[in-house]
Amino acid sequence: MRVTQSMLSSNMLRNLNNSYSKMGKLQEQLTSGSKINRPSDDPVAAIKGMGFRTDLNKVEQFTRNMNEVYTWLDSTDDALTQVGEALNRVKELVVQAANDTNTAEDREKIKTEIDQIREQLQDLGNTKVADKYIFSGTKTHSPLFNEGVLNTDVNENNVNMEVFDGIQLNVNTPGSEMFKQIDEVMAKISTALTPGEETNNGSDIGDLLGGIADGTDDTLSEVQNLVLEMRAEVGAKQNRADMMADRLSTHEINVTKQMSNNEDVDYAETITQMVTTESIHQAALSVGARIIQQTLVDFIR
Repeated sequence: MRVTQSMLSSNMLRNLNNSYSKMGKLQEQLTSGSKINRPSDDPVAAIKGMGFRTDLNKVEQFTRNMNEVYTWLDSTDDALTQVGEALNRVKELVVQAANDTNTAEDREKIKTEIDQIREQLQDLGNTKVADKYIFSGTKTHSPLFNEGVLNTDVNENNVNMEVFDGIQLNVNTPGSEMFKQIDEVMAKISTALTPGEETNNGSDIGDLLGGIADGTDDTLSEVQNLVLEMRAEVGAKQNRADMMADRLSTHEINVTKQMSNNEDVDYAETITQMVTTESIHQAALSVGARIIQQTLVDFIR
């Protein structure tokens, strides 16, 4: 096969162009810090990168959900803490009122404070987070109490939030039954302290603290235990939320590391390739310069 001057020149130019392209790609990687600046650079790695980004977007959304979970649980725990403190004050007042040395006027004054605490407990039952009532089950837009009366529209259903693929956490504490019992006990105490009532004596008032009152077990001790059980349940949910938050954080770190291994440039390796490619390119230019200098006159000599 006869090799012409034109063929030599064309091959040289093609090789130089390839060399320029390789150096350009390496330079782009060094500038961007990424091995993949377009899908054609590495289709397999590009597809993996899309998967990693999808995972990170999910983690970002789950993290926002976790913040909402903590808001609900912390608000619930705070409300139940205040309920417990209010009931402790009610217990003090009932113990005081059970003493028969109190006059009817003394007990009426105690009743006034009891009634105020009852209203405060109803307000706590209507605790909201971002305009959502947290003790109304899934009827989050309905208050637990309407003007001092328990709302029959609420329910005991759970409110769940997704915090990981296929994993949901129950964030609410349905409180209609608990607050109903509390309100009934508060009503009984208030009635017992009303002047002129048959139960307006130390023994009957004392029965409201614990044991059997009016043939039922709705006593102050019972509802206090119920509140403690609810608080323990919320504490368990908070511990679960902490574990899920740690899992999300670990997952985010792992995915970020995998994405970095998949896409990020190894600067030492890339710089070495760049220097090698530049040396080869300079050698090619030097050889090419000699080829291009050849003319017909040079062959006649």
